[in-house]
Amino acid sequence: MEAVKTDIDKNKTVISLKDLYKSFGSNKVLQGIDLQVNQGENVVVLGRSGTGKSVLIKIIAGLLKPDSGTVEVLGCEVDTLTDKELQALRLKIGFSFQSSALYDSMTVRENLAFPLTRHEKKMGHEEVTKEIETVLEAVGLSQVIDQMPSELSGGQRKRIGIARTLILHPEIMLYDEPTAGLDPITSTEINNLINLVQKQYKTTSIIITHDLSCAKSTGDRIAMMIDGKFIKQGSFDEIFNTDDERIKNFYNYNFTT
Repeated sequence: MEAVKTDIDKNKTVISLKDLYKSFGSNKVLQGIDLQVNQGENVVVLGRSGTGKSVLIKIIAGLLKPDSGTVEVLGCEVDTLTDKELQALRLKIGFSFQSSALYDSMTVRENLAFPLTRHEKKMGHEEVTKEIETVLEAVGLSQVIDQMPSELSGGQRKRIGIARTLILHPEIMLYDEPTAGLDPITSTEINNLINLVQKQYKTTSIIITHDLSCAKSTGDRIAMMIDGKFIKQGSFDEIFNTDDERIKNFYNYNFTT
């Protein structure tokens, strides 16, 4: 896997959320979210399913609008961008969907070529092929290049979904429940891949999960979300070294779902 960027400024904030609120009707999903993510950092947003974690990263990517608060990504206030400016920003953001979001009618090669041929129109066939081969090697799946998504395992589809986001060399990666539905061994492989992407592609990442193993393995910092708020931020050990019953209950919940 080739590194795209060589210099990381760990004091530079690339994602800044301030006093963020979002409701759907009477359902209050986000209730005053504050978060800063620095360049090169993996931040895990940890919380129970259905607590608004996925809504949060959709707001960061400009796929949803907050009711109030500010969202700054790579120096841009997302809410103020024109459609053209927002599209340009999204090219710098890799979004790894929980479902992998592959096109079932396309081979792996065609799935990976699609974003390149859509956004990098000056690239020739040989350049496209080289990029595809590079990201497939990065995720350890060179051998599946001409297979259909239906022929892949769940873990392989996750890897190809990540490869498709990497092919545009994003500065930010957003992972939505990357280990959901996977067995423990495959989950460990995905966690290792997230860490490898961070190191080699020099990405800044937000990882949405309710999986404690994923959080512990991938998070430089963890933001614990309960009832639409971050109630604690810190390392994994700092989060769970607590007498807070809400956090203790989440720990127990993790082993019953």
